[in-house]
Amino acid sequence: MTQSTRPAGPTTPRTASDSLTTEQRAPHAPGTTGGEMDARVSGAVGPVAGSGAGGAQDALPGVGRSRRRAATWLVVGLGLALVVLTVLSGMTGQVPVSPSEVLGSLLHHMGLNIGPMPSHPQGENTLWVVRFPRVVLAILVGAALACSGALMQGVFGNPLAEPGVIGVSAGAAVGACAVIVTAGSLVSGTWVAAAAFLGGLITTFLVYALSRSGGRTEVVTLVLTGIAVNAFAGGLLAFFTFVADPAAREQIVFWQLGSLGGATWGSVAVVAPIAVVGVTGAMLLRRQMDLLSLGERAAHHLGVDVERLRQIVIVLVALLVSAGVAFTGIIAFVGLVVPHLVRMVCGPSHRWLIPASTLGGAVVLLLADLVSRSLVDNVELPLGMITSLVGGPFFFYLLRRTRSRQGGWA
Repeated sequence: MTQSTRPAGPTTPRTASDSLTTEQRAPHAPGTTGGEMDARVSGAVGPVAGSGAGGAQDALPGVGRSRRRAATWLVVGLGLALVVLTVLSGMTGQVPVSPSEVLGSLLHHMGLNIGPMPSHPQGENTLWVVRFPRVVLAILVGAALACSGALMQGVFGNPLAEPGVIGVSAGAAVGACAVIVTAGSLVSGTWVAAAAFLGGLITTFLVYALSRSGGRTEVVTLVLTGIAVNAFAGGLLAFFTFVADPAAREQIVFWQLGSLGGATWGSVAVVAPIAVVGVTGAMLLRRQMDLLSLGERAAHHLGVDVERLRQIVIVLVALLVSAGVAFTGIIAFVGLVVPHLVRMVCGPSHRWLIPASTLGGAVVLLLADLVSRSLVDNVELPLGMITSLVGGPFFFYLLRRTRSRQGGWA
């Protein structure tokens, strides 16, 4: 019995994509050729595959450069918009403060004796006791909500996903309302925020535990479990509203509408480290999230522990959203709208999507807060109402756009 041998001669170097067998290759997406799919896998592997660190988009250099240029300009534009909105927020209110005085006060507190100080006797106190804590909290909460939305859409593989799917916002509302009802309407805002934070975390972990089966979770099961838990939380909120006294009932209603009116440097000190940890963790996961966008099977063969990645993302989202809504109440649609708009400009790569969404969320919430304070004289409109009035129609547009692109839901 003879043994077959390979012909002698130089061998062709094998790339990472060549090492994948036919059974290991990810199934082709609808409308994607085999060569395009192999290029996506090879590009996602990066330097190992010899295609560079630019990702799958580098397979088409013109498209890749265009996306990176658009993403760079988007990040720069959002950064400038954040600076402009910070100055506008500082000068908006009953105490008059000019833009130069806002900048001068900021520079003087940074140790630079440049620019004029506020001329109004209460101008300095108004800026640093009332307005700047509100501005910083709006930036932190908006960044946390948008970053968590980008993570949720990436791990679910669906642009319609948002943090409320896993029940974190509903759980935070239940925790806050439970404290308001049991302790009375005069309860400290710190206790309400702590209860909302714990309620959001507990509800998220409960959704994950209930959807886990056989050592793993499925996206569909996670979504359906989240819907069921959200419905149950809604029933609890209705019960608390029914049994509360009139003063507590009014506080419950206004807490659920969302507001930055209670912002202090103490609340900023609590939210800031959690937001920094959450956004930093999201940035560290950006490469694994890009690999997961190829599909769970392809990501697994490229070395991604999909279940562990999903667990880490859920923990980060729970921390970010719980910390955000604990001091502001429910703020809807920021986590849905901002990442989708950013994705339309800079593409699906999380290398740009996460930082741009973080900046975009800060800009959107700061703008919404500015509108809520200045739209009606001497009246502060609920922040959640502003975001819902804008986010609701956009969500409808998103549904129509997705349905027309896919040719229907069936």
